[in-house]
Amino acid sequence: MAAEKAFAPGDQRRKESNNSTLLPLPVQIPPALVPTKKQSGVRKALSICFLFVLIYCLHNLPSSQVRSDKPAERLGQTAHHPRHPPVGKRAEEAFLSIPNSADAIQASRLFATKPHMAGTPGDLETAKDFLKLLQRELGISPPEVEPIFSAGSSESQHATRSIPQSRKPSAWIDTYYPVMNTPLDRNLQIVDANGTLVFEANLVEFSDSTDPEAGKYFDDVPTFHGLSRGGDVTGKLVDGNYCTQEDYQNLLAKDININGTIVLCRYGGIFRGLKVKGGQDLGASAVLIYSDPQDDGTVTVENGYLPYPYGPARNPTSVQRGSVQYLSVYPGDPTTPGYPSYENSTRTEGSNIPLIPSLPISWENAGLLFKTLTSGDEWEGKHVRLVNNVDTRVIPVWNTMGVIPGFIRNEVVVIGNHRDGMYLPIISTRRCSNSSGTISSLGVMGAADPSSGTASIHEVVRGLGHLLRRGWKPLRTIVIASWDAEEYGLIGSTEWGEDFGDWIDQHVVAYLNLDSSVSGSRLGASGSPLLAHFIRETAQQIPHPTDEGRTLWDARHDSGTLFGILNGTYEIKQEAIAIREMEIAAADYVGVSPLGSGSDYTVFLQRSGIPSTNGGFSSTLHDPVYHYHSVFDSERWQELYADPGFHRHVAVAKHLGLQTLRLATSALLPFNTTHYAFELESYLDRVESIASQASIDVNLDPLRSSIRNLQKSSIALDKERTKVQKELQKLAKKWRKRHSKMRRTIRKFVCKIKKIFKRECFCSHQFANPEQSRHTELAEDDAALVGMMLHEGIGGAHYVAESLQALNLHHKPPLERLRKLGRRIQIVNKKASSFERGFISKDGIKDREWYKHLAVAPGKWLGYGATTFPGLTEAITFEKNATLAQSEADRLQELIDRIVDKVAI
Repeated sequence: MAAEKAFAPGDQRRKESNNSTLLPLPVQIPPALVPTKKQSGVRKALSICFLFVLIYCLHNLPSSQVRSDKPAERLGQTAHHPRHPPVGKRAEEAFLSIPNSADAIQASRLFATKPHMAGTPGDLETAKDFLKLLQRELGISPPEVEPIFSAGSSESQHATRSIPQSRKPSAWIDTYYPVMNTPLDRNLQIVDANGTLVFEANLVEFSDSTDPEAGKYFDDVPTFHGLSRGGDVTGKLVDGNYCTQEDYQNLLAKDININGTIVLCRYGGIFRGLKVKGGQDLGASAVLIYSDPQDDGTVTVENGYLPYPYGPARNPTSVQRGSVQYLSVYPGDPTTPGYPSYENSTRTEGSNIPLIPSLPISWENAGLLFKTLTSGDEWEGKHVRLVNNVDTRVIPVWNTMGVIPGFIRNEVVVIGNHRDGMYLPIISTRRCSNSSGTISSLGVMGAADPSSGTASIHEVVRGLGHLLRRGWKPLRTIVIASWDAEEYGLIGSTEWGEDFGDWIDQHVVAYLNLDSSVSGSRLGASGSPLLAHFIRETAQQIPHPTDEGRTLWDARHDSGTLFGILNGTYEIKQEAIAIREMEIAAADYVGVSPLGSGSDYTVFLQRSGIPSTNGGFSSTLHDPVYHYHSVFDSERWQELYADPGFHRHVAVAKHLGLQTLRLATSALLPFNTTHYAFELESYLDRVESIASQASIDVNLDPLRSSIRNLQKSSIALDKERTKVQKELQKLAKKWRKRHSKMRRTIRKFVCKIKKIFKRECFCSHQFANPEQSRHTELAEDDAALVGMMLHEGIGGAHYVAESLQALNLHHKPPLERLRKLGRRIQIVNKKASSFERGFISKDGIKDREWYKHLAVAPGKWLGYGATTFPGLTEAITFEKNATLAQSEADRLQELIDRIVDKVAI
């Protein structure tokens, strides 16, 4: 049209000579042929009628891309696209109707009763099982060649990087190649000064057929530490209690020389790898770690409970396996820090793994070792010998990935759970000195960790599949991940995060993690302060799994029912209580704790600044003892003691699914920047208290001023968000009213046509009462309705809006209003998303630069637990350096000032 207007009518010849392909000028209509006002009205009426009929026909066309829930159709037959795909509240209700106990139990039995240690054939089999689940539920036809790609290959890169261009669901498996180890032979002995054997411990967890899985595998399950150092050492034993930094300092204060000794540590308090690091730093030659029944609360043999498998108390031979990587230094493949572990990657020696050997042992064996420290005992002063031989090599691991494309394909919500257990089958020709034969299979099934989480996410996938088969499509793209090798040090998720860090920075808006979903009765919730209110609000809308009349959120106060059966009295060690209280005290006033590390959210939050969550039911001091990373973490224990009926599994699935739906379908991201901004000031209050106690002089006033500026900017952003939300609701209400009126007109017109052809019409009475016809409207949720209208791909709303505009039926075209509103929504979302990312520092945290987040990180000597303002806090606590502390405060202030600029309206 621009070319047409460039020429005046008298320039016809010049126009044709310049561009012969242009259409000729329109012929002027003679005055006699110009439609009269009456004729024009008739034509407009006919156009509107034709438009209505066309819309009606298009609206009822079938689709071959949507599958039914019927068995035959789930195998590949096409189904009709439903007239009204569920959106908003109806989509949530449809999703919540799917997760159920029977299917969760079947999923648990599928994943928890077969060997699946990272890097084994059984692990690859479960990766394929999850791939089949994604293919079945997301409507993906399995390709002729299995989509298993080597990390770094063009196929692997394309699978992830093409997600923003994808229009159909997809699923594949990425293979990474980290360095890990598997156990060979191990020994634990008591010897005299001459090295003569006094006692040799049995390192086997004992059970019988009372628990079918534990009874089958107990004699074949090596008890070892992942990524532990091999070695054969002898030395005196030192009791390190929990082997925290405070415990080690107490030993030094008592003039106990740790150099050359073997330190005996209790599990609890801090990550196990840091217990080994603490001993190594002080010259210890090895570390042993055991689980102490004193930390089991009231559920002990002394209180009258039988040990598992005959009762809920601790089996005295149980052993907690696990990685001893220095998690707070950096996670992932030790030999590829900061970059992905491809098959041909350049590798380092690894600076986050021990240089001394370690072994996990049972309480039964620990009790015997304590005799060497008991005055007057015949074994007093005897030495301990520890042997740990491992096979360290490059081992492949498999991440299974699935994608549900949204209308906004460049905004992605990721949900993930790790699949691997600790630890399963290997083949070895080495004979264990304390075993009855060659190690041919291992059997720690991990019914709680991770298979309870896998069972719950299995139900989430089924719920999403149910929606897809009804024509639903999320506003944002959803990526579903089944991570591998988490138990060795978050390897699968970390390597993927390092591989696609730039892509994550550009596209991922949130990460929802699920590790173990059930190991006890108390709900725990952790996450970024941006999502704290969101976590609570969604949990309050899920029923309590076992108590009618309460909500899932109320389960945070549940504490088990086992208080002792002897004389009605019990005693709990104060240290055990203190550890549990420390976990609870970390929560903010909403009830959500900050994230440290210990699961797969780490690379998303701590390295890329992606708001993340984690949650699930954990054991309390009055629950059946959870045998963490033991052969007794079995399906029988899970079904008998942890979650009879799997009601908690289902509740977690519903909560995770509801969070996924709202993050993926809400036009406005549910981020609460103001809560985060005020939490920052509480973080600073703690730092001031620590500095005062340590007599460290640091000026924190400029930092506090910057935080308060951020609070003001965030409040202004909230006001704009509220205005946009009201505009959404207002526009949705108008659209809904207009759409309902349009549909009634169409229906009436169709009925008249049917009557002409003497066909019965049943639709006229349906519109007598608008409230009775709400189920026939396009949507019932404002944000979902307008959110869909804001983006391309919705033929109905988009087409109608353009058609109405073309017919000049409205002075303010809806499409233009939608576009303006869409721009405002994008601005608000972008500013809210910049908040978490704003804490990412290029230089990272001192001495552990892999961690980039300066607002929260795993504590340097905690591992699992979070430290807020980590660089500043640790400069005071550990470095005791006022100059360094001031530098860290200035660095924080600079980051926060930048966030203020990004958030400002």
